[in-house]
Amino acid sequence: MKIFQGFALAFNMLTIVPFFKVHDYFKGINGYAAMFYPLIGFLLGLFLWKVSLLLTPFMPPLHLGVLIFTLWVTLTGALHLDGLSDTIDGLFVQKKRALEVMKDSHVGGMGMTFTFLFLALKLSTLLSFEAYALLPIVLMLSRLNATLAIYMGEYVGGGMGRLAKEELKFWQLALALLYTTLLLFFTHHTELLLLNVVLLLVTLKFFSSRLGGMSGDVYGFLIEVSELFLLNALLLEYYR
Repeated sequence: MKIFQGFALAFNMLTIVPFFKVHDYFKGINGYAAMFYPLIGFLLGLFLWKVSLLLTPFMPPLHLGVLIFTLWVTLTGALHLDGLSDTIDGLFVQKKRALEVMKDSHVGGMGMTFTFLFLALKLSTLLSFEAYALLPIVLMLSRLNATLAIYMGEYVGGGMGRLAKEELKFWQLALALLYTTLLLFFTHHTELLLLNVVLLLVTLKFFSSRLGGMSGDVYGFLIEVSELFLLNALLLEYYR
């Protein structure tokens, strides 16, 4: 029962699709939810890829790319983008005020500007080599980074992030790593796991120094940056 509730909670948190209705972060299911983050990412990417295959015969490549990107942002409710912009705002103030600024519901000028540039670069990368078949891997690995960050990093703040940190067990993390590695193996992209972990370690070190740990906003920042990083790594491999 807790496994299903954890999956439903993860689905609710990472998408806007109303198939499941679990909004209570009650104790006992938050570790299971974090265990399913990579799987939710894989399913999202798989859906985007299938939509691209369905629509490819009916529209030009440029329009298709923008449509898939729009659907990508919409399905996630721009949740991680909100964390990205808040985190960027926190990077442009004194260290002691960073968490306070990040909690502000208003988006600052720096957050807005760099989020726009980030989205432009991400869309450009996606359009450059039409890597829709690779989206399941990219979205899975980026959310694996969030699961790893919950387990490995200190957490600053409360709410669901605190519960996930307290409840995520090693066996749940190991299971997430296992099914992620198997999916990478079957898609012939196991090398991306190492790149992903390197980015995670750099991020953990930086925010441990900057904030004293991770927060919900930083998890969103990590997911978005991981997606862009992996897309560009695949782009370089494509044009090599």
